[in-house]
Amino acid sequence: MITLLEAFHWSQLLQPQYYIENGGLWLLLFVVFAETGLFFGFFLPGDSLLFVAGIYSAPLAAQIFASNNEWLNLFIIFSFISVAGILGNYVGYQIGSKVGPAMYDWKENLFFKKKYLAQAQAFYEKHGGRAIVIARFIPIIRTFAPIVAGIVKMDKAKFTYFNVVGCLAWVASMLCAGHFLQSYILNQFQFDLKKHLEVIVIVIVFVTTAPVIFQVIKHRAQK
Repeated sequence: MITLLEAFHWSQLLQPQYYIENGGLWLLLFVVFAETGLFFGFFLPGDSLLFVAGIYSAPLAAQIFASNNEWLNLFIIFSFISVAGILGNYVGYQIGSKVGPAMYDWKENLFFKKKYLAQAQAFYEKHGGRAIVIARFIPIIRTFAPIVAGIVKMDKAKFTYFNVVGCLAWVASMLCAGHFLQSYILNQFQFDLKKHLEVIVIVIVFVTTAPVIFQVIKHRAQK
């Protein structure tokens, strides 16, 4: 059996199918946890990982409880992933509240970029508490938004509300999109998305990062 380390290559960090095929549900949960709250998790796949998880919902759910019911399978992985995402954001909030402004003095490295923290803060200042919900659907901002919420001492009850609502909406939409799009296209056109995941991931990454790229270009144009 090929172990996770033996199968690993740096280029696979952005390939969601790698995590699912080699680490299953448990690695998926760790990636979601890290990507939604740990500052070094910003480079990990989020939207594309959940989309692909929806496609592989049956084998992923079978690691907890084997069933032929697609709704039960979706509910199982939805529940576990939601908990991981909510806890990830909460940990991010705690990091921000404990470490706070000191993060702006940290030296940059491969796993930490000050500009991402600044972008998340600007996003938070523009949208307020809703930023926690909206940020769930925006890569990089998603990772740093809860940290910024902790830095500015956002009310815990308010943060918890937006954290839960945002996470449930994000997980449900991504999982269902992957699962039901796969089912529809396979039944209607006999086209298996599993055989074309590379293209799908590229499209998802482009669509989800387009708002960030647009804002960066707009900001530079205004200087």
